[in-house]
Amino acid sequence: MRLIKLDAIGSTNDYLKDLAKAENLSEFTIVTAETQTAGRGQRGATWIVEPGKNLTMSVFVKVQMSETTQLFALNAAVALTILEVLKTFGIPELSLKWPNDIMSGRTKVGGILIENSVKTDNSVASVIGIGLNVNQTDFEGLPNASSLALVSGVFFEKDEICIHIASALEKRLEVFEKTSQKIWSDYQQNLFRKGKPTLFQDLSGDKFMGIIANATKEGLLEIKLGDDSIKSFGIKEVTMLY
Repeated sequence: MRLIKLDAIGSTNDYLKDLAKAENLSEFTIVTAETQTAGRGQRGATWIVEPGKNLTMSVFVKVQMSETTQLFALNAAVALTILEVLKTFGIPELSLKWPNDIMSGRTKVGGILIENSVKTDNSVASVIGIGLNVNQTDFEGLPNASSLALVSGVFFEKDEICIHIASALEKRLEVFEKTSQKIWSDYQQNLFRKGKPTLFQDLSGDKFMGIIANATKEGLLEIKLGDDSIKSFGIKEVTMLY
């Protein structure tokens, strides 16, 4: 495990991708930054953190997959690993908001952005970007955002959380192929608001009530509508309003 600690960078994911192009990068190379000026979220949204207060990290991994449909299973494996680690730090009411936001109660405390490069032999080189709101306490104008400190009443050492996540992720990915079915069932069980009536908004701006029925292995969200029909949505096609 190689750890590169930076003071300020545009994006840890971009830095790690450029590094992978420039050298034969060893697996589980980790980049962290105290300040990230061009962080990105899953839907292309900008992710800005208060300098020095939060954990911004990217991890380079290589995973062998029997089929590329397992790409979303990799997302699920990473998300579940973070939940597993945060539970050991006493973070309450953890769940996963589709596709890969980390929730504590009804507030978001982190998120994941994975960028994959698929090879012809179905091996995948991935840069796993993880952002966790750790010790930040001011989220003015962001009513659904929170931090580990706010939800637990405890301030944390960011480096300790980083190393725990990296170690747990390494162990989980060692058995990724053998445990993909369990990963999938665990992801379903931890889905935020699964089975509960929820307000959504589609791309046209129309709002509708529905119930999360399932998240497919391809990464689609299946929502049960008022007429009992099931409709599937891609990552950028629907927003949960909660």
